[in-house]
Amino acid sequence: MMPMSSLESLAIDPDLIRRLSRREYHQMYRAGLFEDERVELLYGQLVVMSPIDPSHEESIWTLAEALRSQLGVRAKVRTNQGFAASDDSEPLPDVLVAPHEAYWDEHPQRAFLVVEVSRTSLRKDRDVKARLYAQGAVAEYWIVDIDGRCVHVFRDADPRGSWRSHRIAPRGETVSLAAFPDVTIAVDDILPPIS
Repeated sequence: MMPMSSLESLAIDPDLIRRLSRREYHQMYRAGLFEDERVELLYGQLVVMSPIDPSHEESIWTLAEALRSQLGVRAKVRTNQGFAASDDSEPLPDVLVAPHEAYWDEHPQRAFLVVEVSRTSLRKDRDVKARLYAQGAVAEYWIVDIDGRCVHVFRDADPRGSWRSHRIAPRGETVSLAAFPDVTIAVDDILPPIS
């Protein structure tokens, strides 16, 4: 499939773009349409996910392990699994801290914390996903900015799609979960070592 240039996409009336629901997205997935692709559903559109490099994977693994060990059974820590953000959005956050429930039939619909680890996707994570998570039932959103060597901490969501609080935690600091203040993560632990 040929990618659409930005000029071509501007020429298409947004009312003529057919958006997908999560139900339709699941039907397509079960039919095997995304067998060899990493895609997620954002605002009714299929979005190709960025390739994952080793530093991205290591950051996810280290953060998830630290959260699991500190949270125990108080919450469920999920990695690269669906989040039912809305009827037309099902992102696959890198780390999701959800209520400790069984999710056999439906992905979590609310989260104590969503984390995206970013190297090549910072603009999408800071703009599109930050808005999506603020509009959804997400209490707190972090972006682990690998190249920026910091963690963006967003809190106090406005349902219209913005966050009232945004703090940048650089190396040398720790971040804690608003819902579980005793759970602390050292920023240095979830970023690659300085070379």
